Amino acid sequence: MTPDEAGAAAPVAAAPRRRAAGDPVKTLLHRHRALCERAVDPLEIAAGLEARGITDRTAARFRHRDVFSLAEELYARTPRGDEPAAPSAAGPRDARALRGFGLALLPGAAALAAAAAALPYAGALAAAATVAALARPSATGRTARGRGALAVHLAAAAAAGWAVHRHGTPLGVALALAAAPGHLAAAAFAARARRRLAASRALEDFAASARPLLLAAGAAQTAAAAGAAALAGAPLAAAVPLALLLFLARLLLCHGAPWPPVAAALALAAVPAAPAAPAAAAGLLALALSVLARASAHAPT
Repeated sequence: MTPDEAGAAAPVAAAPRRRAAGDPVKTLLHRHRALCERAVDPLEIAAGLEARGITDRTAARFRHRDVFSLAEELYARTPRGDEPAAPSAAGPRDARALRGFGLALLPGAAALAAAAAALPYAGALAAAATVAALARPSATGRTARGRGALAVHLAAAAAAGWAVHRHGTPLGVALALAAAPGHLAAAAFAARARRRLAASRALEDFAASARPLLLAAGAAQTAAAAGAAALAGAPLAAAVPLALLLFLARLLLCHGAPWPPVAAALALAAVPAAPAAPAAAAGLLALALSVLARASAHAPT
């Protein structure tokens, strides 16, 4: 080979060594390594990414059509050791669901027993049992803790206690009886939302399918509260909005929503004016339609 031929061939041989671009997904994996390593499935990664501000539009910068597709690649590329097969969780899950429903029945049972025994503080006992039910873990496995949860419980106690003071023991009994149907409605919403999340391919698609589920759960709780009020002899105008408000408060807390607006809505319901509780329930429903339509609200714990 002549010197001229060697000089002409040199750039061609060096070309493969150049790298046109880096690996953006690898960079993202390094940034969110803890999330990816503890995730049990790609859906958990998708929910975590959304909670950290990554949207479908952001995913396009990583050469993916949506967050779900990006999460699948992150899950596949996360190094994992040889892990033993996880035991079936059907038994513990069923036992937890049965125990949760049993706890949901306690407020109504305690309120009915106190009212039947004509205890002087039956209404206060019913209100206290109803507020205590807000601390039950949800179907997501979450429960609200800390100062925020304490503030919400105090606001709920003020709203329920003041309402029972104004309308009598039947209202407290109605609120307590609505706790068990509320538990079932919340569990059904969480399960259906999780299934919709698994079937969704974009965050917008999931949000559009989750909102009707929430409205259906709210309608079911409203109907149950109306039935409980009729059974207990409580005024519908007072019992239904307050029961719906307590239901939404628990649903939001157990799905990781911020607590200040929840506490504020409950505090508004304690105002001694007829429109206060309906306005508080409407405001909390608007918040729930926004927060609970996000994939991150349904990430397993």
